[in-house]
Amino acid sequence: MNAVAHGERGLPGIRSTRWAPALASLLALALLAATVEIVLDGAVGHSSLIPKSPAIAGWLSGVGERLGFRVFLIALLVSCGAYAGLLAIAARTRGRGEAVISRRAAIALIAALHVIVFAGPILLSTDVFSYIAYARMGVEHGLNPYTHGPASISHDPVFYYVGHVWRHTATAYGPLYTLISYPLAPLGLEGALWGMKVIALAASAGTLALTWRCARDRGLDPTLAVLIVGTNPLYVIYGLGGAHNDLLMMLLMMVAVSLTLGSLASSRREAGAAATIVAGALVKATVAVLLPYMLLARRRVAPILGAIGAILAGALIAYLAFGSHGVNIVSALNRDAAFVSSDSFANEIAHLFGEPGVFPVDHDLLKAGLVIVALHVAWRTWRGYDWVAASGWTLLAISVTSTWLLAWYILWPLPLAVISRDRRLLAATLAVQGLYVLHQISPLLAPVQ
Repeated sequence: MNAVAHGERGLPGIRSTRWAPALASLLALALLAATVEIVLDGAVGHSSLIPKSPAIAGWLSGVGERLGFRVFLIALLVSCGAYAGLLAIAARTRGRGEAVISRRAAIALIAALHVIVFAGPILLSTDVFSYIAYARMGVEHGLNPYTHGPASISHDPVFYYVGHVWRHTATAYGPLYTLISYPLAPLGLEGALWGMKVIALAASAGTLALTWRCARDRGLDPTLAVLIVGTNPLYVIYGLGGAHNDLLMMLLMMVAVSLTLGSLASSRREAGAAATIVAGALVKATVAVLLPYMLLARRRVAPILGAIGAILAGALIAYLAFGSHGVNIVSALNRDAAFVSSDSFANEIAHLFGEPGVFPVDHDLLKAGLVIVALHVAWRTWRGYDWVAASGWTLLAISVTSTWLLAWYILWPLPLAVISRDRRLLAATLAVQGLYVLHQISPLLAPVQ
């Protein structure tokens, strides 16, 4: 971590310049060490945190010990503490015109974290095996993944690794993502796993590059922006570690945003941005919330035409590939929205009030609350509020009101938050992530019986 040259300063400035680079380096090493610990212990094999998986990271086994819950929580806590410290140093010193964490150092740290996780096993989630199962259903077994669950290919090697919750569930992912996954099916289980990891890595790299570009176009510090996203422990360990398709959705989201920024913005680029949002929704439907805010902010015909054209093209391709079930993904989304996870804010609030869990009426109240938030933000966007921030607030509201909350859901607004003109969005996003982490590490804080 390098400090830039600076002029005469008072004693506080001298102390900051003297100690900040060393402290930033120590925090970066702590972040790397905690990530290495998780990956090396995860490579030993299946545990309560590492899903059953082919030994794709076998060369790392034998170095660590099987990843236990306590070790993981301590490593996660160290990662989050180091991350918070790095951001505090970067934000404070840059506010005084310094650059304790240089562009080269930030990129090197992000790259190292990505390579460490990429080289390791699948972490914390079985979702990637569902992706592969749906692809193999269509390519290897001639079944429609929108009408069949993985149990229909129980004789396929991938079925053993699919999470039990999803074994009888047809896919809720968009038809574009399903088609993207199809070429991986003939590669076999291990080949498909590496293919999914490559897609996640490339999507993350693209997201970070576009985050840099968008921050620069908006007159913000691009180094700080990519540092906030690319070293985020939830982003690295949960998102990239699980090879989640949310990263591909976020890439398309940032492509759309970047097309609307800068001096080259034009009607053609805005039409392309709207079409890209639709493409992102055909990977994972959540990103569709950006479209109304962009249309409200632009108030032009071009993005409307771009969106309509992309919707028609996407519907045609989905129908030809998967029939009417490939077009109607709303029913699948409604089905999955009824699930309740133990990590959701709704579930925890219910427990605080002495309730055993979330009831049907609670789902309706949460949906109503989300609609109110979306309408309020839409009204503000019509009156001139930043549409990027409006989109981020809505994505954050979706994750908070969802009864099926997973760690990678609260990553959705993060790239938008770091390029938003409303800094409250970034504070709120990081606060929600902090609450999630506190919930995860709560067993460490409980008194020993």
